[in-house]
Order: sequence, then structure tokens, then C-alpha cells
Amino acid sequence: MVNADFPKQITVPVLSLTLWTIACVGISLGFPACATAQLRLRPGAVMAQSGGLGRSPERYKLGGGDRIQIEILEVPELTRGYEVLSDGSVNLPLVGLVSIRGRTLVEATNIIRNAYRRVLKDPIVTVSLIAARPLNVGVIGEVTRPGNFIISLTPGPGVAPSVQYPTVTQAIRLAEGVTGVADIRNIRVRRPQPDGPDRILNVNLWKFLQEGDISQDLILQDRDTIEIPTVANFNQAESRQFATANFSPPPEKPRSISIVGEVTRPGPYVVIGGNTTSDLSRQGFPTVIRAIQLAGGITPDADIRQIQVRRITRRGEQIIAVNLWQFLESGDGAQDTILQEGDTIIVPKATIVNPAEAGVLANTNFAPAGISVYVVGEVRTALDPVRLPANATLNQALISRGFFGYENTRARRNKIELVRLNNDGTATKRTIEVDLTQGINEEINPQLRNNDMIIVSRSGLINLVDRMNTILAPVGPATGVLNFINVIRNLFR
Repeated sequence: MVNADFPKQITVPVLSLTLWTIACVGISLGFPACATAQLRLRPGAVMAQSGGLGRSPERYKLGGGDRIQIEILEVPELTRGYEVLSDGSVNLPLVGLVSIRGRTLVEATNIIRNAYRRVLKDPIVTVSLIAARPLNVGVIGEVTRPGNFIISLTPGPGVAPSVQYPTVTQAIRLAEGVTGVADIRNIRVRRPQPDGPDRILNVNLWKFLQEGDISQDLILQDRDTIEIPTVANFNQAESRQFATANFSPPPEKPRSISIVGEVTRPGPYVVIGGNTTSDLSRQGFPTVIRAIQLAGGITPDADIRQIQVRRITRRGEQIIAVNLWQFLESGDGAQDTILQEGDTIIVPKATIVNPAEAGVLANTNFAPAGISVYVVGEVRTALDPVRLPANATLNQALISRGFFGYENTRARRNKIELVRLNNDGTATKRTIEVDLTQGINEEINPQLRNNDMIIVSRSGLINLVDRMNTILAPVGPATGVLNFINVIRNLFR
């Protein structure tokens, strides 16, 4: 006899379980996937996912700090939320501590079901993740600030949000970005395994940048370590491209560098992006030219073809060649290397100065704005400094302000003396034959430097006349013939 009350005894949970069972049987019998029952998730719960190594996280491994929801069918007094303890165990009523550390939700469900089988007959257990613990991720290698980072997981959008897992680029941003010599093609993610050696996952962020392959931005798991190697062959063009990525240090980040060699003021500087001489100092990137500007510009003897940037990497020192003449000649912007913290710029001295190139360099923004030169002696104007363009020559200084005009009959026109202060605090003095028709010539018409002093002497005739005037000045009516004869004798000794 059929019990008429049978339909009333079927509870809602039992009905849901029955529909789920029918759906599973349907799949096994070959029905299409659309016949599968759609299970409704608890708001805020996270179902275990087994996606690949791209944007879908692998199955989540439980650990200390996770909050889980355990439901036991028709046992409501045991159904509630639990926090996984620091040792990876969960304290359950009736059965005590059960370890689920490093287990997926599916594995944890089986473990908890088996634990309750000691006190319940065929329990039906469901485990879901309510709140995931923060992830502990390491970032080492060519990043600005390597170390371990705690990343809190955030909920995603929607009425039933899931957890948003961090990716490789997000972790690199926490480490303040990659350095200029990072090999972003061969990044490795080392993932510990509970029952064997670490698993190594390869990441190519260059492919991510060039092709938009978002699967390269790998989703991380707890205790992952990101290793960013040093590039073997530095490529300036590529380094400028990934300097604009959001996993590189921001352009406005100050960088402490040193600059030595043929610049006006060698020494340590803090470089930021943009024009260092204007208020728009935080536009653009901190580059070699920016550093040279801070150091007062290049000297006339600078060899801008052989500039070096010495960079300390995780594998030792790397030398980056910079050719600013190529930058001027062909517009190769990659030559204006982007600097990073700790770089040293070396501007060498040129063996030969090309007069044609000197004029070009004087008009660049990394040449000094001008130089101050002193012209003293037999000059007809004030002795205040003469302001000249960078890389000005001796002849330019002599003809400026009429210093050396033909109307100045007192000046010695064939020779002058040039006094130069050296970087070591000493001074050198040399006599130069003057030829106003000469172009740039180190012997006859050298390029001047800041604070050079040009001494214009008296001509021989004027020198004699001045000495006569000095000696004859005391001679007067009362001097007498004897004294006059003595004066003449002294004059020609």
C-alpha cells in the first residue's frame, strides 16, 4: 500500500539533492550538458576551480586564516561557519580537530565527511569558502624592492561576488616595479607542492605586452615566489617600451644617480622625469639627458658618442653604451637611456674636437646655457664677466664688446695669456698666438670654459712709453742736469 503522505515527507534539501542526482545520471547517460542542474551558490562563497594556468586559478588550497562554511544535510546544529586555524586544522563539534591544510574544497569535503562518519550515518557534507585568507607571495630578482608581500583578496563585482585572485603583475607592482634590466620574457613562478618538489611555471610578460596574451599574467597562489632574472643583452628600445607598463616604476619616482667626467658639475644627483629646469618636472622619464642637465651640461671636451651608464644588477655590474650623437643625428630616442636607482653615468673626454660638431652641441639642451669669461688687462670696457654661448672660442671673447678692436691701440695684438682653473683646484697659464681668422683650433683659437680668464697685455711701444712716463714724472725745473742724466741711465740699464 502506498503511503499517501510520502510527498509531504520529502524536504526541500532532499528534493534538491534528488534533482542534482538526476542531473548527474543524465550526464552519464549521454544527455547534453545543458541538462545539468544549475546549483545556486551562497552569496560570497567561492567554489573550487580547476582551471588552467592562465587567468583561471588552480584549485584553491585551504590554509590558516580561511573562513569556510560546513553544511551537513538535516543536521542544522552542526551547520555553520568555521575558521581554519594557523596549523591548517578546523575544530569541529563531536569530532574535534581535523587537518585540511593544503587541501582543496573537494578534498576537504571528503576528509570532513569521513570524520563525521564516526558519529553520523552516511552524512552528506558540503564545504564552501566564505572568505579567503591573504596570500603570502615572494618577489625576488630584478625588482625595485624585493621581498615577501601579503596580498589581501578582494571580492569581485556582482550580486554573488567571487574572490579576485592576485596576478604576477599585481605582485610586481607591490615590489615597486621591475628594474631596467629585467628579463620579462623569462619570469618564473616557483610554486611549492605538498608532496614533491616545487613546480616551476614560466611567464612571458613581453608576450603579454606585445600580443595582449592575458594568460601570461598568471594568477598566484599562496607561497608562490616570482623570480625575475637579469637580461643577458640589454635592449634600450625594449626597455623604453616596458618602462611605460604599469608593472614598471612610475616616471615620477625620484632616482639617486651619480654623474662623472666631462660635465660642468660632476657629483651625485636625484633625477626625476621631465624638464629638470622647469615646473613641469614630473613629465617624461628620468633619463641620461635629464641627469646631464642637472650637472650643468657637458663640457666642450665631452665625447657624447661614448657615454656609459654603469648599472648594478642582481648578477653584478652591467655597462650600457649611450650614443647621444646618434640621438641628435637620427632621432634615436632609445639612446636617451632611462635611469634607475644607483646608476652611474660616465661622460668621457673626446680625443679630437670636431669644430662643426661643437657648434651643433652648443645648441642642444644638454649643453650649458652659457659660460662666464673674464677679459682683463688692456681693455676698454668694464671688467665684469662676459657671458658667452657654450663652447665659445677665444676669438669670440676677444671681439665681443670691442675688447680687441683696432681702435684699442694699447693692446698687444699678436699674443694673449689664457688662465684656466682646473677641477683639482690648480690653475694653468699659457700664451696663445692670436689669429682672428682661425676657426676652432686648440692651439690658436681654443674653446673656452666657464670662468676662464683672458689677459690682454700692453704692446711693446706702449709699454716703453708708460715706463718713460713713470721714470720722467719726477723730473722738474729743480731736478738739475745731473739728476736728469741719472734718470736716462736708469732707463737704459
